Amino acid sequence: MSTQTPLVSAPAPEAEKAAAKPAPAPPRGRRKLMRQTDLVERVLSYDPQADEAVLNKAYVYAMTAHGKQFRASGDPYFAHPLEVAAILTDLKLDVATIATALLHDTIEDTLVTYEDIKEKFGDEIANLVDGVTKLSQLELFSERTKQAENFRKLMLAITGDIRVLLVKLADRLHNMRTLGYIEKPEKRRRIAQETVDIYAPLAGRIGMQNMREELEDLAFADLDAEARNSIVTHFARLDMQSGDRVGRIADQVKRKLAELGLEAWVYGRAKRPFSIWRKLQTKKLSFEQLSDIFAFRVIVGSTADCYRALGIIHTNWQMVPERFKDFISTPKPNGYRSIQTTVIGPEKQRVEIQIRTQEMHDIAERGVAAHWRYRERVPDQGLPDSATFGWLRDMVDLLERGDTAEEALEHSKLALYQDQVFCFTPKGSLISLPRGATPIDFAYAVHTDLGNTAVGAKVNGNHVALHTPLKNGDQVEIIRTKDATPSAVWEQFVVTGRARAEIRRFLRHAQRDEHLKFGRKILEKAFADEGRELSEKAIEEVAKKLRLPTASDVYADVGRGALRGHEVLEAVFPELKRAGKPPNASSQDGKAKPISIRGLTEGIAYTLGQCCHPLPGDRIVGIMTPEIGTVIHTIDCAELDKAHDMNDWLDVAWGRGAAESGLSVARVQVRVQNAPGSLAAVMTAIAANGGNIFNLKVTSRNPLFFEFTVDIEVRDVSHLQNILGALRVNDAVEGVNRVREAEAG
Repeated sequence: MSTQTPLVSAPAPEAEKAAAKPAPAPPRGRRKLMRQTDLVERVLSYDPQADEAVLNKAYVYAMTAHGKQFRASGDPYFAHPLEVAAILTDLKLDVATIATALLHDTIEDTLVTYEDIKEKFGDEIANLVDGVTKLSQLELFSERTKQAENFRKLMLAITGDIRVLLVKLADRLHNMRTLGYIEKPEKRRRIAQETVDIYAPLAGRIGMQNMREELEDLAFADLDAEARNSIVTHFARLDMQSGDRVGRIADQVKRKLAELGLEAWVYGRAKRPFSIWRKLQTKKLSFEQLSDIFAFRVIVGSTADCYRALGIIHTNWQMVPERFKDFISTPKPNGYRSIQTTVIGPEKQRVEIQIRTQEMHDIAERGVAAHWRYRERVPDQGLPDSATFGWLRDMVDLLERGDTAEEALEHSKLALYQDQVFCFTPKGSLISLPRGATPIDFAYAVHTDLGNTAVGAKVNGNHVALHTPLKNGDQVEIIRTKDATPSAVWEQFVVTGRARAEIRRFLRHAQRDEHLKFGRKILEKAFADEGRELSEKAIEEVAKKLRLPTASDVYADVGRGALRGHEVLEAVFPELKRAGKPPNASSQDGKAKPISIRGLTEGIAYTLGQCCHPLPGDRIVGIMTPEIGTVIHTIDCAELDKAHDMNDWLDVAWGRGAAESGLSVARVQVRVQNAPGSLAAVMTAIAANGGNIFNLKVTSRNPLFFEFTVDIEVRDVSHLQNILGALRVNDAVEGVNRVREAEAG
């Protein structure tokens, strides 16, 4: 892929025209390989001081190592690393990177070892080859977790040397160009989808827009061939109707600039099918409604000439409102600089025009590769390091601070895909954010503590809601208080991975602290009920038995419902195991609640139903069950519908003093805000009304709220109603109901 497009004023180059057409699959069989001398000449054309000996040695070494290996296309395997090297010469990369491209598959696919490469080519090339090899070995995945872990490794690898990513992108580009040779459709789709999700946006993020567009379009051909063919057909029909419209418009723009004393190179092209399809999808338009399908580039001599050219173009052709962007004064994070505008062009056709200098054009075409110093092998000092690599450092910071691989992949996709808006702090510092970002995103972009303590915001001096989308040029002031904490609701509207990660991290830590306190209180009560003393040593032993890292994890698991209090108690004192006896089980042994059966003078053995948890005060029915005895249910229990023979029903009622004879267990489902202090508020309300928590289990959780079932020891129905009433008026509680069915699982 040549990224250095001829600067001409006439029609778009044939390569540009072909972008809108499906590339025919090359015939199977051997094709002529690029000669060794041709590759060396490519490198010498942009780096006359290149070490030819290293290139020659790498060429011969890789060709010999791959020997008689062949690709699915029928070509010798060596054709692949050679094509990857050719792609990187178009990007004008240094000798070490070109040699790495030639050697990048030798460790993985041949008998060559890292030590062999190091001995023959030195540490630098050996480490680059090793970095690419490790990434390639992680690509054989299908599950999301493996994909995410692969992405984590990719991010960490390229922070060490960005050239690893450049080789990897060139490797992926050639594999996509030959994707049609893979026979299994599901494998082709997986590779194509991964290309769209990860590799194409990564190429764009480091400024290699041409490579991004080609990767996307090649993937599009496999992911939705019908849609792509439809767009190509529309392009062909348009060509027949309008002839060489692109060439005519380019000539008129250049002529108008020349008339006013400004020399410029102008060329244009139709946008790629995937770019057109994405615009149709996002704007909900038909192809006929889409007007700006042509893009023109105007290359001038200086930055001042860029603004002169803009003035001439806007003076002669009507500008389309809200389609003007000045990326010269505020460059994109990937270093891209141009003035972009859309006008109603010479033939009354809406066209997009990019105005830039030759230096800006080189960066736009080759991205971060344009800043590479070949001899020193370091990024050029003129590279705006904080802007170009800041996103990468932020991403690695998220990885190293403990986010899961899946979260890291989610955050990075947010960072890779979205366009930018530029906002200012009150002191004038520029903050770059994704489009749609809010004051909360802004706060976290400035500093984590500012985000964690934000309570309000002013935009351009006016108070706004924290979920308000920011616009280019906004001045943002964050209002904070020392005791403020993030809200779980924020996660629903922030758009940056950094903000989302920091909110989740804070809430996780806050909830863990709450779970620790809650779990400790549950265990203190469970131990006290059995006349035992809770000790740290005992809990440490439980942690070992359950293979938990620390005693704190035991408390936290109990607090969030992953462990039951009695399970911990029985792990410490095995002799207390219930042998399957449910907590409400009783018999007429002096300790049971007195239940009378109308017409009988003697009591019976019974069990309270675990499906409905009957309490003194409930209307109840007894069911005779083989091998179990009598099970007591509430009158509205669903289990009664299953007892078809009403001869087995016993007309029972609570005896006098049932409420005072002991405590019964009621099961309640509670939904609370997913915020620090919510669990503590529930526990306090229950305790304040004389209830004792017997067990707790979290049943569902999302960023806004979570639900749990809690077993509470109460005297009777009236006592339970008092507790439910107290919970319903609590600000932290969104809903509370008594459970009338058996717990699943």
